[in-house]
Amino acid sequence: MWKLESSSEPAQNHTASQRIEVTRTGDKACKLTLVAEHGLSVAENDQHLVCVLGRLRPYNQDYGLKQPAQWLLECLAEKGADFYAEIAGFFALVILDKQTGALRLVTDHVGSVPVYLAQHAEQYWVTDSLKLIEPELEDESLELNPQALFNYCFYHCIPASRSIYRSAQKLKPGTELCVQASGEMQESNLYQPAYNYSDQSTEALMAQCREVIELAVKRNIAPKSAAFLSGGLDSSTVAGMFAKHQPGAPTISIGFDAKGYDETEYAKITAEKFKTNHQVHYLQPQEIVDNFVEVAGYYDEPFGNSSAMAAYICAKVAKESGTEVMLAGDGGDELFGGNERYAKQKVFEAYSQVPGVVQKPLEMLLNTPLGKLPVLKKGLSYVDQANIPLPDRMDTYNFLNRFDLKTMFREDFLASIDTEEPAKAKRDRYQQCRCDDAVEQMMYLDWKFTLADNDLVKVSRMCRKAGVEVRYPLLEKEVVDFSCTVPASVKLPGNRLRDFYKNTFRGFLADETLSKSKHGFGLPFGVWMKEQPTLQKITNDSLKRLRERQIFRPEFIDTALSTYQSGHANYYGELIWIMVVLELWLTSRGL
Repeated sequence: MWKLESSSEPAQNHTASQRIEVTRTGDKACKLTLVAEHGLSVAENDQHLVCVLGRLRPYNQDYGLKQPAQWLLECLAEKGADFYAEIAGFFALVILDKQTGALRLVTDHVGSVPVYLAQHAEQYWVTDSLKLIEPELEDESLELNPQALFNYCFYHCIPASRSIYRSAQKLKPGTELCVQASGEMQESNLYQPAYNYSDQSTEALMAQCREVIELAVKRNIAPKSAAFLSGGLDSSTVAGMFAKHQPGAPTISIGFDAKGYDETEYAKITAEKFKTNHQVHYLQPQEIVDNFVEVAGYYDEPFGNSSAMAAYICAKVAKESGTEVMLAGDGGDELFGGNERYAKQKVFEAYSQVPGVVQKPLEMLLNTPLGKLPVLKKGLSYVDQANIPLPDRMDTYNFLNRFDLKTMFREDFLASIDTEEPAKAKRDRYQQCRCDDAVEQMMYLDWKFTLADNDLVKVSRMCRKAGVEVRYPLLEKEVVDFSCTVPASVKLPGNRLRDFYKNTFRGFLADETLSKSKHGFGLPFGVWMKEQPTLQKITNDSLKRLRERQIFRPEFIDTALSTYQSGHANYYGELIWIMVVLELWLTSRGL
């Protein structure tokens, strides 16, 4: 039997935290502590005690539940195990079964609200931020997880279900983790769309797309809202729909005084078309210097996405202008076929359709001395890449696949980890997609590794640091579900990225927006580090400390730094960033 022992007062704003204590009596007695940054709703009946973190609503209905947890109890009673199809929003759920003593943790379809579970003896902690429970964990519970450190180097973040600490794990998106009273854990994937492609005309699907996206944006508009505006398809769509329902809607862009990085002209085009109240802030190197160390340590775990600083400064500027809610445009590329790698991989996938009786003699020819001729050499390169199956093929340029790991990491560190785990995790997710089209499988893969584990962590944490709430209209469940009814061949015909989406919003978005190449809030760190003495000092001091840790070989760090300094600012600049951020995070925890 679970019993609620104590509960803090509801938070008055999204930056505060709330806490509840629950105990389980009987033979399997234990204590559960829930600490949350997100808004928290609690309710119970004879069967369940439930906690709702974040924003929950009934599927196909607007937000506005006065008592989300009470509504969830009623949904559980009516729908039982099928409740997940009835709910939507951006949330995490804690469901305690009073009869069996089981603990169930549930994440939304894109894992927008992090859920960590830590355990020590008869004590469980559940939180949406590891930082909140770190002071309560025993020293042994704060032992770093070597596998997580390796995974960070591969992904530039630590994907679920690993966490930086051995004692903690985090949930994957669209997942339920059930912890039985016996301690046995069972994980279930609750969100696997069926990809029932619609037989409607393309024109009818485009009309439906406009409708579902407009409604999603409308549902997320709140008093004192503003929108990120990079000038790309997604942010421009959100800004346009925002302005349609709120004339003069505030939009904010980040600019860079660095060639090849600044996209503010496209943002201005969108702002002028929709007559938004637009603000541009040019990010200066000094702002990076002033915030670099603090931002790196703010994340719950090491996080190496180099555009985090731009997201933070943009949210900070919005906060200073009186904004309380930011609308973000994340997700469109991963729903409607907008990433260049999707088109690139389609070219290689075509080789699998070549009959084996043709493939074999072709490969024999290409592997003879004739294969060294310029034209045939390109053919050999193509065949070699095509023979690497997805999703592995997408990571051939990963740092960890380009370097000899024995020259990169210390011997003892390598002996403690499974170097194949990152690739295995991607294969598992890729194969869970209930569609055999490679484009759909790649996008389903990206819902986890690109969105849930990376982009949403970046934007959500930086907005929280700035003191604003962020919402993701294009990732509302109804939008994601709709995207799975549009055939992949319509979303991405040939190599025409986002073709269906662009045609859907042709006439609504500016022509320049529809024709521009993908960019986003990139950060010219590699360039700035060479120009800013303070950044150079932070970098050199961090790498000096990192050399002493039992992770990287010191000579590898030295080689990477010298190679970067000799002119490879982009590729090696990213590698240096990843290592520096790791060290800054470890230092921030006193490790």
